[in-house]
Amino acid sequence: MDATRVGNGAKVDDCGLPLDGVVHAVRGAVVDVVFAGSDLPPINSALVVKWDRPTVLTLEVHSHLDQKTIRAVAFQSTAGLARGVPVQASGAPVTVPVGEAVLGRLLDVVGSPQDDGPALPEDTPRRSIHALPPLLKSQTGATDVFETGIKVIDLLTPMARGGKAAMFGGAGVGKTVLVMELIRAMVEKYEGISVFAGVGERSREGHELLTEMQDSGVLERTVLVYGQMNEPPGARWRAPLTALTISEYFRDQKHKNVLLLMDNVFRFVQAGAEVSSLLGRLPSRVGYQPTLATEVAGLQERIASVAGSAVTAIQAVYVPADDFTDPAVTTISGHMDCVIMLSRAQASEGFYPAIDPLGSSSMLLDPLVVGDGHYQTAEAVRQALARFRELTDIISLLGVEELGTADRLIVKRARRLQRFLTQPFMVTEAFTGTPGASVPLTETLSGCRAILDGEADEWSESSLYMVGTLEDARNKEAAANASDAADVEEAA
Repeated sequence: MDATRVGNGAKVDDCGLPLDGVVHAVRGAVVDVVFAGSDLPPINSALVVKWDRPTVLTLEVHSHLDQKTIRAVAFQSTAGLARGVPVQASGAPVTVPVGEAVLGRLLDVVGSPQDDGPALPEDTPRRSIHALPPLLKSQTGATDVFETGIKVIDLLTPMARGGKAAMFGGAGVGKTVLVMELIRAMVEKYEGISVFAGVGERSREGHELLTEMQDSGVLERTVLVYGQMNEPPGARWRAPLTALTISEYFRDQKHKNVLLLMDNVFRFVQAGAEVSSLLGRLPSRVGYQPTLATEVAGLQERIASVAGSAVTAIQAVYVPADDFTDPAVTTISGHMDCVIMLSRAQASEGFYPAIDPLGSSSMLLDPLVVGDGHYQTAEAVRQALARFRELTDIISLLGVEELGTADRLIVKRARRLQRFLTQPFMVTEAFTGTPGASVPLTETLSGCRAILDGEADEWSESSLYMVGTLEDARNKEAAANASDAADVEEAA
């Protein structure tokens, strides 16, 4: 790009766009830049700080304060940045590398490799992180059920191939473990590309995921994008867009199915709130940014499927203070096909995965999609668990003996269903010592029907806890009975 100088001394390109500015003020991750010319860089365009550090500092324009000053958000740390440092405007949005070259790599928000591997090839294509969602007429609906091998999900909240699923839960109820198990389950069955966005999570978790993918041999079909909690809010705010841009390239240009995993989408909202306050905007409800709904929609509506290729999104969402009415939680859940609620009450009783069977929902749980048999079994399980929950207070006050015969039978079977819907995970096998189990949907349905029909009424509840199929539970019951018989014989 040729550059010339005009009368006021500003360096401009052949389109009249100012190329040089200077830092005017630094407020954490927000930087004000003054340009000599009257034409300012457009909103969402990239700026590069020309300082004497080995790391590149990228800024993104977010507002024009006056005729010569812009306010930008930094994607890297601004420690050591001083007033008067020159800044160059690119005249284009932030772009990130896409394509086959990024497979198996760990990237940051601007697409720079962070895995100590070789630099990306010079001819790697690049794409802007800002894009419009596909036109509605070109989008395809998601009606194909994606089997995960996790009983409670496949039964009550079936996931869609090409849909959006989110796991909502407070701290320590198992969101990340569930995401890791889904990654493991889907890697075995999934033939497309996987893109993982680590947004605002701990560096330890990112390192564990990277080493696990290397050990399992699936890294070559995966792209990892990280904006960790120790990075500035700008990096956490834009990291999901970077992952989404890479996913869109494989969907649109390579016509491949993409599995997009994000952990944690709440940190994306939280970073947006930090940026919003630094930009000087008045907060909205509960301190969130006034643009909350727009920012979430701008991310979620780009996750779409088109003819021939699909983006399937699985997202973990932190719920602050276990408040499921939080504005961020309700805004995100409005975009989901499948909503999985993780319950602290379930976790406290040792029921893992700690999914609330009554609070979770899926648009695919419809007889026209999953079939009458699946739908009726799921509804019968829900009704039994709902009735048990209604009777919990009475049982705690008076005891189960004070219930009627029908209610006692429902309670007996609901307690066994609760335990049957628990499951040992393969990703936790090293910590629990219990081998993980992946259960086909047919086995899950037949097991639940058998319990509802009373086949397990005389079994010990513990025989159904943390097992895979009903046959596993039957073997566990038989082993327990044999052990008890041997103890009696020995005592005699």
